[in-house]
Amino acid sequence: MSKVEINQGEIKVKFNEPTSGKLSFEELGISNEGATLEGGLLRLVFDLEGIGEHDYYQVPTLELFYEENMSETHWVCEFNGKTILDKLDHYGHSTILLLNRKVLSELEQHHENVLIVHAEFPQPAKLNLKESSIRLFK
Repeated sequence: MSKVEINQGEIKVKFNEPTSGKLSFEELGISNEGATLEGGLLRLVFDLEGIGEHDYYQVPTLELFYEENMSETHWVCEFNGKTILDKLDHYGHSTILLLNRKVLSELEQHHENVLIVHAEFPQPAKLNLKESSIRLFK
């Protein structure tokens, strides 16, 4: 289904096929090693290259849950090098990122399709892998 590579502050997920429905980070194969963000910075890379037809969900969604109560988090999403979302989220244990399916389709390429999510937490954080999820495809 997917291949995961974890480095300090960075999680790369390579999809081999378009997987429908909501997938928790735990189901994607992300381990606890990638859940701890000691520097408060996170870079999530979702590589969609080579999966064939992209049939996006109505509103592609990323839900990120973390153990700590954060005062403010900054999120930036890029697809194929273009910023598609820049958001500040105020106070809480989670952030929901809603992506525009039409924009994703317009930016889609034949050879390379990469969604990158950058997050800045005001302090070290720990992701809840069971609750955090992504839903990209129908």
